[in-house]
Amino acid sequence: MLRCSYRSRRCGVRSEGAARFVPRGARCAAFLLVAVVAMGCRSGGASPPDASGDSTADSTARAAANARRSSPAAESLTVVVFGNSLAAGYGLSSEEQAFPALLEQKADSAGLPVGDIVAAGNSGETTAGGRRRIDWILRREDLDVLVLELGGNDALRGLLPDSARANLRAIIEKTRARFPDVRVVLTGMKAPPNMGSAYTKRFERIYPQLAEETDAALVPFLLKGVAGRPALNQPDGIHPNARGQRRLAATVWDVLSPLLRKMRGRERQRAPAPTSSSATR
Repeated sequence: MLRCSYRSRRCGVRSEGAARFVPRGARCAAFLLVAVVAMGCRSGGASPPDASGDSTADSTARAAANARRSSPAAESLTVVVFGNSLAAGYGLSSEEQAFPALLEQKADSAGLPVGDIVAAGNSGETTAGGRRRIDWILRREDLDVLVLELGGNDALRGLLPDSARANLRAIIEKTRARFPDVRVVLTGMKAPPNMGSAYTKRFERIYPQLAEETDAALVPFLLKGVAGRPALNQPDGIHPNARGQRRLAATVWDVLSPLLRKMRGRERQRAPAPTSSSATR
């Protein structure tokens, strides 16, 4: 299940909003409503039957996916996509069109035990902003794979490549200090040509060098096949449209998929063999 880090999509309730006066009776009713919604979230997100009626096929597919994720025989992996507007799905009509949601669809189709893909994108964020924000993300209880998608805004603003490298390294080190077994996928980015050849070369070298130094898996260029193609981008020429986001998902999946399969195989090897008593049940 894709989860956004800034709101509960399961409940459809945003956390932000200005306080305003509500009559006492309405406050009591609102309190009861919020309590019911919160209990529904804590009880595993089970939603009431839809009066309009979902199709039997859709219900069966969801039940199968939930059963696969909750099976004790398979580890449920948590993936966090930590990035900027590309991960946030800026300008799209739905978050489901952004590449984190598309990665979850691919994991489900492949039968990989991914329980959560957390879309932690923040539009306009630089690597310095991500370095500050990662502490909030690391409050969670589980994290198996960090997809680190930052640096594009540094390049657009002409910020120092050495600073971007230091910030990305700090994010990786903080994450591993909190979750020692976490695997990192670093998505490479390039600076626009108008920044000059010297700057673009220095910036492009950040990602392969840092991936080698930190033992991170590398996506060489996240916008491969998308950058500079109007048909795959929104009118601003910077942010991918829905078709472009599908390309991004495919590019990341080429690196993420083998990593998830390897992690699943490792967990299977660690799993204890069934005892003779359990085998005869």
